[in-house]
Formats: sequence, structure tokens, C-alpha cells
Amino acid sequence: MDFALTPELLDLRRRARAVAADGVARFGRSNDSWINGYSKQFARIMADEGWIGMGWPTRYGGRARPPIERLIVAEEMISVGAPVAAMWFADRQMGPALIAYGSERQKAEFLPRMLSGESTWCIGMSEPDAGSDLASVGTRAVRDGDCFVIDGQKIWTSFANLADYCYLICRTDDKGPPHRGVSEIIVPMDTPGIEVRPITDMIGHRHFCEIYFTGVRVPAENLVGAEGDAFKQTMAQLAHERGGIDRLASNRALFLHARSVADWDDPLVRQQVARLEAEYRVGRLLVYREALGQAPAGFSAATKAFCTEHQQRVAQFAAASLGPAALLQDEWTQAIFYAPAYTIAGGTSNIMRNILGERVLGLPREPR
Repeated sequence: MDFALTPELLDLRRRARAVAADGVARFGRSNDSWINGYSKQFARIMADEGWIGMGWPTRYGGRARPPIERLIVAEEMISVGAPVAAMWFADRQMGPALIAYGSERQKAEFLPRMLSGESTWCIGMSEPDAGSDLASVGTRAVRDGDCFVIDGQKIWTSFANLADYCYLICRTDDKGPPHRGVSEIIVPMDTPGIEVRPITDMIGHRHFCEIYFTGVRVPAENLVGAEGDAFKQTMAQLAHERGGIDRLASNRALFLHARSVADWDDPLVRQQVARLEAEYRVGRLLVYREALGQAPAGFSAATKAFCTEHQQRVAQFAAASLGPAALLQDEWTQAIFYAPAYTIAGGTSNIMRNILGERVLGLPREPR
């Protein structure tokens, strides 16, 4: 099989690499930049390049480009730490979700500002008692005339303090099995009754947030899809989230730096470098397979587990390669300290293995 890119795709990669380097020079570099690198200015540059909504249908303002083109652009951005976070969730998840399940009014209202890089979105999924188990969400939305009244709490909601909208996963019905009664509602973040509390992580980032909803009234027309039947919509979103290049390339810059200072006279170091380089290429092929629709249903769990565990091995290699310098407080040590988040965010590795075993391989559950 020939895995080489076409001349057109190589040209796109070169252009993306140049824009990414300029973005880092102008707006700064971030470790795990799709979640830590926030710049509205760079989001508008991405929009001007036509790199938001690349695969969306043209009738909704997208470019209808092949999925591999978005993947190439995203890899170049994230590999060098370009600040794509302001547009990332809208491009990766919210736009495709609205195109698939939203009303025509919702598409007309929300998609144009996503495509222009003007609107930032957060995703209200996890809760204190419902992390990886989204069927257990307890945030309630009760119908009251032409509104929903929302009460509850979300946690680990990146950019809730900066977002214009929250794409909220909530419960509208308690009847039936847990996955029934789950709905998705668009919540403007300036609505009265919303309190956002940023959470500072161990290296000083404050994108993680708690959100408290107290009597928040949202128009019923902001419901996305069918009321009480959105669990499958949420699972489709998670497939986009878990199988993307962001789960592989987020500390690529750390690896390249560690490789440049490693002891190449040590054969074990050379062996580690070779292994990590091979893993990266395997991970990239897994991501390509997800993007091209060639992976089995649910296999994004395996892709995420492999790619994020690779990122942790990169951090371990970097810590060993830097030696005493790994104890200094700089951007590289911050990248090392941040590494445990990779196998937690978006669903822990043990949850990914459960999904792979039960939903992909069809293995029986252990008797209780």
C-alpha cells in the first residue's frame, strides 16, 4: 500500500506548517494547544484560510473537503503548539452535531459565527458524579411553556469562563433506562443563573471550569434533536473527540525537543526514539482510519487509548532525556507535568478498554 500524500496534500501541509509557525511567533506556543492555546485572533486567521468547517457541507458554509485535509491542517497546528483552542470545539464537535441533528434555524443562527472564528463553545458533559458515565448525568432541564428551566452542575468544562455558548448534556426525563431521557440544549453563557468557577490545574492553567445552573431559562427551540433521545448524539460526538489527531500530536513538540538533547551514543536511547517514532506513525494511521470512516464502530476508544498512552511515554522519555533540567520550571517541564491528563480527559484508558471489549469485541461482562 502507498501511504504517500499527493502533491496537493503536501502543498496543504507546507501552507499549514507556515501558518502554524507564524501563529506561534505572534500569539505564543502552548502545550496541548487545542485545549490550552486560546486566541481569538488566530481563530480568525484559521477562518480566513478556510480551515474551520473544512469538511462541512457547502450549503452550510463549509468547504466539503476530504477529512484527511482537516487532519493534515490540525496535525501541523497541534504539533507545534499553535493556539487553536478558541475554534476547536466548534469545528470538531458542535458544528458537525448541529449539521447532523440541529434545526434549520439553529444552523442558520450558530454555524456562520463558528465558521468565522467569532464564537467559542464549551461542552457541558461531565459532572461530579458522572464523569465517564454520561448516562448518569443529573443536571435537569424541565419544560416550562416555551422554555427549559435548567438546574445542576458541570465540571471539567474547558473554556466555560470564555465561551459564548455551552452545548449542554442534561436530563429531561427520569423514566426508563439511564441512557433514555438525555437531551442536548444550546445554552448562551450570558443567561442569568449561570455561575462559572475556573479550576487551576497543577501547572497553572485555568481553562477547566465548574458551571452551576440555577433556574436558568433557555428557549425550548434551543433543544438539539429529539427530546430525551440524545444519548446516541452524544456518543457520536465522543467518537469525533476520541479518535482525533489532538489525542496523538499534543506533545509532539516535547518529543522533538527531548530527541534533540538525548544521548544518541546510548543504544537504548536510540531504541526508545525508534519505538516512539514508530508508535507515532501507527497512531497517525489509526487516526487517518477514523477520519476516513474505515474503523469499526466504537474503535475510536482503542485509537484514543493507544495515542494518549503514547503521549505519556513521550513525557517519560523527555523527563529522562532532559536529566536535571527536567526539574526546572519551563515550558518543557510543564509539558511533562501535564502528561497524566492525556489518558484521563475524554474518558480514562480503563473506560476505553471497557468500551472496546464490550462494544467492539462483544466480550461478556463479568458477573456481579
